[in-house]
Amino acid sequence: MPLLMNQVRQMVQRLAHSLGYTIVPSAMAGVSARLSMEGALTNMKKTGFVPGFVIDVGAAYGDFTRTCLRLFPDASYLLLEPLEEYGGDLDLLVREHPKSTVIKAAAAAHQGVRNINIHPDLVGSSFLLEPEEDSDVNGTQREVAVTTIDAEVKSVAADGPVLLKVDVQGAELDVLTGASKTVESSEVLILETTLFNTFENGPVFHEVVAYMADRDFCVYDIIGNLYRPLDGALMQVDVIFVKRSGVLRRCHAYATAEQRMAQTEMFSRRAKTLIRTKND
Repeated sequence: MPLLMNQVRQMVQRLAHSLGYTIVPSAMAGVSARLSMEGALTNMKKTGFVPGFVIDVGAAYGDFTRTCLRLFPDASYLLLEPLEEYGGDLDLLVREHPKSTVIKAAAAAHQGVRNINIHPDLVGSSFLLEPEEDSDVNGTQREVAVTTIDAEVKSVAADGPVLLKVDVQGAELDVLTGASKTVESSEVLILETTLFNTFENGPVFHEVVAYMADRDFCVYDIIGNLYRPLDGALMQVDVIFVKRSGVLRRCHAYATAEQRMAQTEMFSRRAKTLIRTKND
C-alpha cells in the first residue's frame, strides 16, 4: 500500500507541474503563506506589534500599504513615490483611506532634485545603474523631486509605534541617511536587500545587516525570495528588522513546554512512519 500511495503522489505532482502548479504537504501550506509579506505582518500582529504610523517608501501602486490597511486599519499612512505612472492608483488609495498621505517625490539623504533611471518595467527604476551588458534595463533618465523622510514626518501626526518600509532598488541606505530621527523612533523596518552587486555602488545583504546592527536593529524575518533567471541563485530578499529590545524580541525561548512536547511527538511519528515505509 505505501508503494501504491507513493506512485499516486508522484502522478499527481507531475500532473500539477505540467499545469504550472506545485503541490505541497498540508503541513507546509501554512509555512508558504507565512513567507509572504502579509503572512509576516500577520504573525507580527499576533505577537503584539500594531503600528500607529506606517511609512511606505517606494510605494509604486500602493500594494504594501493596501496589505497593511487590511491588518492595521486604524494606523496613519505616509507614502512616497516619485513616478507619475503610479499617481492614479495612489490618488485612489488616498480617497479610499483619508488617513493616508501621498508625497509624490523620491526619498534620499538630502532634499532637492535628482535623475532617476526609469526602467521599462517601472518597478526596477532606481537612482543607481544596473551593470547589465547588452540590455536596456536602465531605461531613460528623468528628473524628480527628492525629499527626506525626517522632513516629511515632521509635517504629519506620526503617533507610534512606527513601521518603515523602504523599497527603492539599491538606494535603501541613502534613504535611511535622511531618516535618522525616524529610524530612532521606529519599531520595525522592512528593507529590500540584494545578495549580489545588482546596482552599481549599492549595498549588499551583509552591509545592510551591519548598518542596521549599528543602529540597534536585528534581523527578525526574511521573506520575498527572488531568484535570478541567470542561474537560479537567490538574488533579493525583503528583510524585516526590529529593535533589539523591542516588543517582538521580548522572549528568546524556542517554544512553550506544550509546543515542545507536541513537536517531539510529531517527529517521533514521522520517524516511525519512515521506518515502516522502508521495511515495506
